[in-house]
Amino acid sequence: MMSWTVLLLSTDATLIAPLADQLEGVARLETAATAGAALSQLADVGPQLFFLDARSATDGGHGIVRLLEQSAALLPATEVVLLTDAACPEPLERRAMCEAATQLRDNVTAESLADIVRRRKAAAVSVESVTHSAGRSVNSLRQFETNSPSLQRMLDDLSVAAAHDITILLIGETGSGKTYLSRLIHEASPRSALPFLHVACGALPRELIESELFGHVKGAFTSAHADKDGKFLAAAGGTILLDEIDVLGPEQQVKLLRVIETREFEPVGSNRTLRSQARLVVASNLELQPLVESGRFRPDLYYRLNMLKFEVPPLRRRRVDIVPLAKRFIARFAMQHGISVQRVDDTLYEALLRYPWPGNVRELEHVIQRSVIYCRNGQLSAEQLPAHVLAGEAGPVNDPSVRLGTMEDGDRSLEAQVAMTEKDLILSALSRNGYSRTHTARELGISRVTLYNKMKRYALLASR
Repeated sequence: MMSWTVLLLSTDATLIAPLADQLEGVARLETAATAGAALSQLADVGPQLFFLDARSATDGGHGIVRLLEQSAALLPATEVVLLTDAACPEPLERRAMCEAATQLRDNVTAESLADIVRRRKAAAVSVESVTHSAGRSVNSLRQFETNSPSLQRMLDDLSVAAAHDITILLIGETGSGKTYLSRLIHEASPRSALPFLHVACGALPRELIESELFGHVKGAFTSAHADKDGKFLAAAGGTILLDEIDVLGPEQQVKLLRVIETREFEPVGSNRTLRSQARLVVASNLELQPLVESGRFRPDLYYRLNMLKFEVPPLRRRRVDIVPLAKRFIARFAMQHGISVQRVDDTLYEALLRYPWPGNVRELEHVIQRSVIYCRNGQLSAEQLPAHVLAGEAGPVNDPSVRLGTMEDGDRSLEAQVAMTEKDLILSALSRNGYSRTHTARELGISRVTLYNKMKRYALLASR
């Protein structure tokens, strides 16, 4: 197992010696008294954790800001923990978010720092243990990029769960990353070479959900002109993601519970019992407990699923991820659209950090794509952001009149402009309704299936 090294930049003698005692046998402690010495130590020893004491900063935190930037450039994989007083200088706090540093505020003791080291090391050992016992790497889950300590711990737990044949329940708001995370769970499991099938239950008419899941035989219903294999058979030994499970009716919930417990099911219209070899990942935008209490969800199915439940936090609760995600999306869309982005002004990042992101990562992705498209002279700034993001209030993601008025190099045909307007109207309605497809479809006066098809047509079904 890899040995652990911790670097502490501090002049507080009451912290240094006790921490060395606390970490004896746990990790090697290196110390530095100046920023220059800390940078030298970072380059020499490559620590897993860097504790940066900013409590005695006398220049408004500007020196620490520079050190944060330099350390992130030198060793981007090293986790930085910023030690601050309760009243942290605003420039330092803002830069800590941009550089994805963990902040320990007003509870700085040798015991609290040692506890952080032990927890981080235990999580790494757990992942390493699963990697060896499963005979494969679980680093796939590290593709879910995050700087949130709580989400990193959840990913460590998911790494363990992915290696075992057990149903996983993911709870999280629309756009928070459940679909993407489900794919990573599949890739980290022993089933990674087999199919991964995504079933969007909310996009299917209720009368067709059973056929989609379990299949049907010819003549089972009016449009059943031939036998059809359902997802549980088509997945073979792979993984099935059942998204928006909360829309399932009582009878469908009974059949799902049976598949989970016995792996047995019958296609619609058939008496022949089949067995599923697939592994299930189940996702919901809603907490299921209130649905159980209101009689809309079976308690036995809920307790079966709740055994291994993971809550994916919304983007507003992991603000340290906003800037790194934005940078990644900027690079991706600049390449995709052939647009040169040479500089990103801090005003853009500051506006992104103020906005509550009701549509989570998916909404951030769309907003960044829009901004890159409107980039001029190689510089991105807050000016390219939608007005509601600048105001820090949820609202329409795009303004159709602006987009249609600036189609200088685009397709000016009636069909293209109608499509652009329709896409913007859908995006606006999604944003107003917290990215709930049910509420959006109702507002637009169309069915969920029609909305789903239009979102698919306009590439609004992002992997996150």
